[in-house]
Amino acid sequence: MNDQLYQYLLLLGDNPLILGHRLSELCGHGPSLETDIALTNISLDLFGQVRHYFQYAAKLNGENQTEDDVAFLRYEHQYKNTLLVEQPNTDFAYVIGRQFLFDAYHLPLLEQLMASKDKQISAIAHKSIKEVKYHHRFSSEWVKRLGDGTEASHQKMQTAIEDLWPFVAELFEETPLEQAMKEEGIGADLSQVKEKYDADVQNIFELAQLQRPDHQYTQSGGKKGVHSEQLGYILADLQYMQRAYPNMTW
Repeated sequence: MNDQLYQYLLLLGDNPLILGHRLSELCGHGPSLETDIALTNISLDLFGQVRHYFQYAAKLNGENQTEDDVAFLRYEHQYKNTLLVEQPNTDFAYVIGRQFLFDAYHLPLLEQLMASKDKQISAIAHKSIKEVKYHHRFSSEWVKRLGDGTEASHQKMQTAIEDLWPFVAELFEETPLEQAMKEEGIGADLSQVKEKYDADVQNIFELAQLQRPDHQYTQSGGKKGVHSEQLGYILADLQYMQRAYPNMTW
């Protein structure tokens, strides 16, 4: 059970880890000072959540492992984040589209995890959900502002959603690990998460005058360690200090 729980904590922590890093790349590059600071704060929120998951994972693994070891000293195929969160910051519409599509999933996921039989996971969810409610409000308001704004902003937002949509299905593909954790009463029921997700996304898209993509093409594999080339570039940056100075501590 400890090994399964350890792997599940990686699955929960890797999405905010990689998305948090993507947002950190935007520091100083936001379209306005207020938005720049907001995106940076969301990044910090996500890293805070990662720390809770990885501190718990390191404790379970023992062998003097630390949260930094969990975050920085794995190979690419050992990361379990979905492909959605590793997509690049193509432009502001892509940043907002990626954020909203993840937030709409993250919020009901945490609602499920608050009822987890694992007290530590439940506590992390209770603490994190306050932040994620803000993330969702921020990203959904921007989706509406861009989608129902000018002709140019509408087109950019629609294009971003179209390009990011193939990565959405993976959020709800239940792996054997997730099924086992659900049956133990520890993990989330992704079918219930998807119900809330679909209703939320449809509502926001209607308010934003955006069309929900109807193509069936999907891409997945991240939960199983099969990633796009983007993750390699992310890890080259994310792991640089630990690779250059092994066993460094702060």
